Amino acid sequence: PPRVRVRLDMVSQWSVLCLAVLLASGRAFLLPGISRVPPQALHGPVRVWASPGSSEVSAETAVDEPVVGRMHFIRRIVEDDLATGKHSSIVTRFPPEPNGYLHIGHAKSICLNFGLGKEYGGRTNMRFDDTNPVKEDIEYVNAILEDVQWLMSDSDTAQEQVPWDGEVKYSSNYFDLLHECAVFLIKEGKAYVDSLSADEMREYRGTLTSPGKDSPDRSRSVEDNLDLFRRMREGEFSEGEYVLRAKIDMTSPNLNMRDPTIYRIRHAHHPMTGDKWCVYPMYDYTHCISDALESITHSLCTLEFADHRPLYDWVLDQLEPAGLIPCHPRQIEFSRLNLQYTVLSKRKLIQLVQGTHVSGWSDPRMPTISGLRRRGYPPESIRLFCERVGISKAENNIDMSVLEDCARLTLDDTAERAFAVLDPLKVTITNWPEDEGAPNEEEFQVPVHPKKPELGHRNLHFGREVFIDRSDFLEESVAGFNRLVTGGMVRLKYAYVVSCDEVVRDSDGKVVELRCTYHPETRAGAKPPGFKKVKGIIQWLSPTDALTAEVRLYDRLFVNPMPGKAEGAPSEASNDGVDGGGSGDDDDDDTPDFLRDLNQES
Repeated sequence: PPRVRVRLDMVSQWSVLCLAVLLASGRAFLLPGISRVPPQALHGPVRVWASPGSSEVSAETAVDEPVVGRMHFIRRIVEDDLATGKHSSIVTRFPPEPNGYLHIGHAKSICLNFGLGKEYGGRTNMRFDDTNPVKEDIEYVNAILEDVQWLMSDSDTAQEQVPWDGEVKYSSNYFDLLHECAVFLIKEGKAYVDSLSADEMREYRGTLTSPGKDSPDRSRSVEDNLDLFRRMREGEFSEGEYVLRAKIDMTSPNLNMRDPTIYRIRHAHHPMTGDKWCVYPMYDYTHCISDALESITHSLCTLEFADHRPLYDWVLDQLEPAGLIPCHPRQIEFSRLNLQYTVLSKRKLIQLVQGTHVSGWSDPRMPTISGLRRRGYPPESIRLFCERVGISKAENNIDMSVLEDCARLTLDDTAERAFAVLDPLKVTITNWPEDEGAPNEEEFQVPVHPKKPELGHRNLHFGREVFIDRSDFLEESVAGFNRLVTGGMVRLKYAYVVSCDEVVRDSDGKVVELRCTYHPETRAGAKPPGFKKVKGIIQWLSPTDALTAEVRLYDRLFVNPMPGKAEGAPSEASNDGVDGGGSGDDDDDDTPDFLRDLNQES
């Protein structure tokens, strides 16, 4: 059955009971409410005012500030921090890993981080988590910067002004200090060099139900650890021979606290630092220190990183008293965005691109920001979608139709109108006057935009021959079809009502022409007394106005709402989280082959 969206403040208690049954059966879903918000209001300073128990937003209460949605728990945290003086202003960041293009899931984080910075008069840093030179590419850096700048701009304004504060930042800018912090941890007995192989480390780590056990190298002396780490830095060892691990607690119930790796050997050229380094910091270690060095106040990431927060705090707790970092940011998690009929795992997107299942990262069927842009989505529509989805800790699985509806709403307000006939079917008006001196065509002035007369008008020509779309005609009437049928009538928009009198076929039996009669008294929407009511209105084109065009039609990329899963199976988010954009190394996703659900007709 189709999914249902309802306004909870418009239903009775009995209806709420019925809705509860639908929710329990998975036939309905809830979205945060938004009330008649113009898309252009989603850019610039914002403020949320909502009366309790209602999804209507009070314009009177908001004074002169634009309304964009509801208060959510992160906004409440920010407001409390500002009100109590914990922070005089806020600093957020968006730190993607440059190993792929941004997708719609990242858009939620972009809108949240940059939106909060602008809303509360703070600033947002643009920082690349470039700690793994093996997977990074300057192409991805340039694409990410372009996508973020486009998404946070208005489609009708120039994009020279960037949304981030100051220069673009890179984690590699801090490699020297990150190395200094690692040496400090070794000297304090809080880190050690380990020679266990990856398989051995996995075995020693333990499981969720059994504690880990100490590595034989955990008791290595500080002097030996410093010497080995120096030799790692100088390139003396091969990849995987040694790693540097934080010394925390191998019996911790949180696996992330069981002596995690914080440095590894990589003999690879780095796009920013070249061949200066052959040891590179791990994401969890780098991310928290980078946040602190940039004085980030609220480090926002998806729920996949909730179990990583103790490690985030542990690292900062070791370094802040020593004066190596200026502050201790707060990590806050929110639910990631899951969208039906597509995949948002970076590993799977790379598989689609490298397997040539799509034409590239910017293929209009891809959920990437550049793909949505190429398909025609305005940036305002994506921001509206992110606002409608909302910010919470609850798991979500949003239907693609919600995103498509946001595009329609935005384009309805901005797009100029034109007629298009994709599969032309010739219509001959048999009673069109052909007397000497009679005009061959009649001209109609119609609005460029039906709701914005200030945009002017366009001219349409109507004559003996016009074209309609073949899909707007059926030889025999069927229930619910209100367009043209043999012996029936339909209105050609802005022009006349016509009646279909005769169908002309070619030698193969295909309909190639309709012979119709037009009714002069119905010109431009006129409804003469006693004239039969006509339900259908269709588009049409005159040969005088028609231009040949290439129209590319796209459907959804997958036929299954959750690609790779059986119909009705519970949603299973991948670990490719969005910590503002980057998630360190890509995960191993156990989802069955999602490629079997590709829509071959997309």
